[in-house]
Parts: sequence; structure tokens; C-alpha cells
Amino acid sequence: MSSRLFSLIGGLAVLTAAATSAYAPQADAASRDKTFFQQISGGWKGPGEIVNGKYKGTKFSCNLTGTPVSDSDVGIKLDGTCRVGVFQQPMSAVITQSSSGYSGKFLDGAQGKGLDIISGSVSGDKVVMGINRQQLNGAMVASLRGDNKMNITISVKVEDQLVPVIGLTLDRDVDAMAVGSIK
Repeated sequence: MSSRLFSLIGGLAVLTAAATSAYAPQADAASRDKTFFQQISGGWKGPGEIVNGKYKGTKFSCNLTGTPVSDSDVGIKLDGTCRVGVFQQPMSAVITQSSSGYSGKFLDGAQGKGLDIISGSVSGDKVVMGINRQQLNGAMVASLRGDNKMNITISVKVEDQLVPVIGLTLDRDVDAMAVGSIK
């Protein structure tokens, strides 16, 4: 399997992020979005699979850690690794809110081996991000399922339809969480 495909798989798995409702004031929307990103901060791990295309059936796993981009900005920085068999690839993504929506990049962006994040919106416990790399356009949808589970689907646009390509289920890494002492 080429390292470029492996980078793309892991990078797509890393993506997760946001924007606003047309009916909410900007400050409220930014606050809601910031709350979402705080919820997904921390360690996550779990399996994924390519569900369509040339490498259909390829299974992988990821260990990722999310941290807020800063106290004043809305967004998240993700770092970690994804593994296919014995091959491991470092993963990273940065997603930030700007005046025109959301932007960011996975790995080194579309100019390198990664992807650009070109849009996004947050709605409750779900985020939808627009992704782009040269002629490839698509979307990443991440949904929180309670406090400790997140499902991610990556789809690419084929003609006029979004076709799911990658599915990933992440569990919060409770082993990595700080635990208080008992007296």
C-alpha cells in the first residue's frame, strides 16, 4: 500500500470541526462551537475501515489527542498516529474558526500530502467539514455519541453524490484521563 494512501487514510480520520446557525447571533454561535471543541478535547482511539474504492476492506486504527487551539480562538489541534498492520503514520490537523467560517489543514495541507479544510458547521453534537485536495472534494461528518464515543464518516463527491469512503469509531481514551486521588 502506498504511503500516500496511508497518509490520506489517517488524515481523513483525523479531521473533525465546525461553524454556525443562520438564526443565532455570532457570539452565541462561537460559544456553542467552542463548547463542542472542548467536548472533543482529550484522547481518542479506535478502529476504522475503508468502505469503498480500490482499498475497500482495509482496516486501520488511530490514537489521537485533541487540544483547543487557544483560550481565545475556536477550533482544535489534533495529533497522534494511525496504524495499518505494522505500518504507523504520524497524524495532525488544525481547524480554526475565521470570519468566513472554518478552515485548516490535515498534515501539510493540499499543497503537500494532506487535505485542506475549506468549510464547516457545528450543530449540537455533530460537525460537518468540507474537505479538498486538488480535484477531490468531499465532507467529513463527526458525531458524538454520549461523552465517550465519536463516529466519523468521510465521503467524497462522485458526480452529484457524496459516497462514503471511510468509517471510523473512536472511544475516549479513559486510561489517559487524569484521575483524582481517594482519601
